[in-house]
Amino acid sequence: MHFVRNNRFATRSLRFRLMAWNALVVIITACVTLLMLREGVRRTLLRELDQVLHEDIREIELALNEQEDTATLTEQLDRKDAGHAQHNWFAQLVDAQGGNLYRSKHAPPDDVWHLQKSGRAETVAEWRLLSKHLPMRKETVRVGASLEMLHADIARLDRNVLISAAFVLIVAPLAGFWLAGRATRPLAKIISTTARLRPSQLNERLEIRGTGDELDRLSETFNRLLDRIGNYLQDKRDFLANAAHELRTPLAAIHSSIEVALAGGRTNEEYTELLTEIIEELGRLEVLVNQLLLLSETETERLKVEKTHVRLDQLVLRSLDMFEGVAEHHGIKLVHLSFPSVTVEGNQQHLRQVIYNLVDNALKFTPAGGTVTVTINVDETTRTAVLAVSDTGPGIPANELPHVFDRFFRRDRVRSDVAETPQRSTGLGLSICQSIVRAHDGEIAVESELNRGSRFIVCLPHVDTENGTVSHSLIHSMVGNTRT
Repeated sequence: MHFVRNNRFATRSLRFRLMAWNALVVIITACVTLLMLREGVRRTLLRELDQVLHEDIREIELALNEQEDTATLTEQLDRKDAGHAQHNWFAQLVDAQGGNLYRSKHAPPDDVWHLQKSGRAETVAEWRLLSKHLPMRKETVRVGASLEMLHADIARLDRNVLISAAFVLIVAPLAGFWLAGRATRPLAKIISTTARLRPSQLNERLEIRGTGDELDRLSETFNRLLDRIGNYLQDKRDFLANAAHELRTPLAAIHSSIEVALAGGRTNEEYTELLTEIIEELGRLEVLVNQLLLLSETETERLKVEKTHVRLDQLVLRSLDMFEGVAEHHGIKLVHLSFPSVTVEGNQQHLRQVIYNLVDNALKFTPAGGTVTVTINVDETTRTAVLAVSDTGPGIPANELPHVFDRFFRRDRVRSDVAETPQRSTGLGLSICQSIVRAHDGEIAVESELNRGSRFIVCLPHVDTENGTVSHSLIHSMVGNTRT
């Protein structure tokens, strides 16, 4: 049973199929070539024989024109007949009445000539015949030869062809199997390497032989895939570790608060204070869990469901109203000019989340006396809605700028006079913004200069409310110079 399975696998392997196809193509090509060669040789021999017969006709015609007496010509023809006995050559002279003036001993019966047309060499039975009528002498010259010698040559050629075909039949599969083995050897290495790979160990890569062929390109493509898988798994591990760390902090605070409450008698005010702290930590947990769920939705592309036409200008105005009190409390100017009517297609709740996160970030990193500016406009060239949130905060260092949209990324240094929000940042806000914007077929970018502030730009496809079409063109080119 094991042998049968191995044999079945061998016949289905790529090496066996390459060998079979190679052998089949070589054998068919060789057989066709040999057959064509045989036919070519046969035609060549026959053409050479015809040429000889035409020369004999011409020679006899010249001899008849030079001499009236046929006795001398007869002697010459007898000598030639004797000299070409091995070819069974023959000649015949016929007068106007059909009587024989001369006839070689190897000449075929007269009735055979009735099947041959004058002036054209033809094969009749086992002879090659050629005749020519001489109008001036009113005689007909006939020459010919037996085809036994030609058939013998063709028979020898057939034997050689069969021997060559048998040789090809034996050598082609063996050579094909060897060549297929060399061709599939890199595939065997690819299979061996990939069989050793494990999700926890993706450091090994496929060998690049430097030939530049399809197998090398396959190995390069697979290596890039392994790099992407490795990066993805590493991001997942980092994400889980960071999420666990973020969850552990409020859970530890809640646990310690409850332990303190149970440690001894407390007044009502103390219990109220402890419960308030617990509620605040639970609020942080709720925010973190909601953000994690939102990131999960963006990864599974569930945000692309149930999109509607959303008035971005009205959504921004309502959101800014929510932050007026916070900005005033921290002494920050929240500035916005008159917005044009801008409609985009998307999920209103999630777009509101983007606006909240960007404005909250701007307020958080803007010192007292600073300004946060929100603008909306439509790029008429690309028909793209552009939302920009600018602040006059400390800016983002160049080494941190490429990481601002990473999950759980937090600024290392914040100026002491920057406003603090009631809850500590989870480091997920900008990552959520990026995921939501991309789920809406848009792009988000950041521009920043130290000690001069930062500017976040969101580009979304604009909806033409007159005909209901959505413009997706050139969004990537608009933010391409500022993307992180």
